[in-house]
Amino acid sequence: MISFNVPPYCGNEKEYVAKAIDNHKICGDGEFTMKCSNWIEDKTGTEKALLTTSCTHATEMAALLCDIQPGDEIIMPSYTFVSTADAFVLRGAKIVFVDIRPDTMNIDETKIEAAITKKTKAIVPVHYAGVACEMDAIMDIARRHNLMVIEDAAQAVMSTYKGKALGTIGDYGCYSFHETKNYSMGEGGALLIKNADMIEAAEVLREKGTNRSKFFRGQIDKYTWVNYGSSYLPSELNAAYLWAELEMADEINEDRLQSWNHYYNGLQDLAEKGNIELPVIPEGCVHNAHMFYIKAKDLEERTRLIAYMKENGIGCVFHYIPLHSAPAGRKFGRFHGEDQYTTKESERLMRLPMYYGLKPEDVEKVIETIKNFYK
Repeated sequence: MISFNVPPYCGNEKEYVAKAIDNHKICGDGEFTMKCSNWIEDKTGTEKALLTTSCTHATEMAALLCDIQPGDEIIMPSYTFVSTADAFVLRGAKIVFVDIRPDTMNIDETKIEAAITKKTKAIVPVHYAGVACEMDAIMDIARRHNLMVIEDAAQAVMSTYKGKALGTIGDYGCYSFHETKNYSMGEGGALLIKNADMIEAAEVLREKGTNRSKFFRGQIDKYTWVNYGSSYLPSELNAAYLWAELEMADEINEDRLQSWNHYYNGLQDLAEKGNIELPVIPEGCVHNAHMFYIKAKDLEERTRLIAYMKENGIGCVFHYIPLHSAPAGRKFGRFHGEDQYTTKESERLMRLPMYYGLKPEDVEKVIETIKNFYK
């Protein structure tokens, strides 16, 4: 069986986890948390990166730092994971979904402005498959309407837009290090902060509402409760696992890109015949091979294709059910404008196996099995 996903493992994870144990420091913000945070800052150029317990929690922190209040409206695509919306629903906000672009499956930047009302507080672009949204247009809209931008860059570590790391363009960026992502700590994420003036507030929020971070840096002689907060620090054990991958990030990235390009080149003839559609990478976007997907003709064909792949020992999956069609989506949000592509395109998309260490012969088997289906 060719699995759909295998969590990344580079070889030093066990050693680093053991070192964290030997250091007698297994709670948050130890040696490995600092290494990971510094790596993100150095790699992306962000003002500050704070490792968190999940990308969901990073997004919750962003919502709190943006002071999202009940009745505020947040614009985002419906084609995303529930966490993108949950973070704002928890603050009492109304989610306003807009349609996606069929080429990248990202939010259609041309549909955003019409969805803005007096209640709109923020835009949340989701960089699907690690491919950038049209951030110049989105940031221009945000500036003209005085809106915050929170990038859901869960899938986009190592991806860029016109030379800028995804997650660093908006006011806040949110990374995921879940086991399904390119770099993993099992469960975990990071919040990237653009405005240096918000770093202290973010540290307080992350440290249960205390100024403990300043205490550990020697900036104050004791720490105390100064604002509301929660515990968003991941364990050192998780951070140690992640560090083993971040120090090999370029190798992991190159390995995945090789698999992605193998798929793309191998399936090109089917696309040219009109049997399937392949991913589109717009000019100016550098992706990270987070996923490779194809689009079948329709839902019925995709269902048969997934079953056929499974019969041949290959794990392929569909992705999100659009949030606006879910019970909670109807309760907490609304779709602005016409759903021209969100539902239709989501029903066509099938994800192929993609992970660090995927063997070229397995990629070739996946390609040949898809070709056999369309014979």
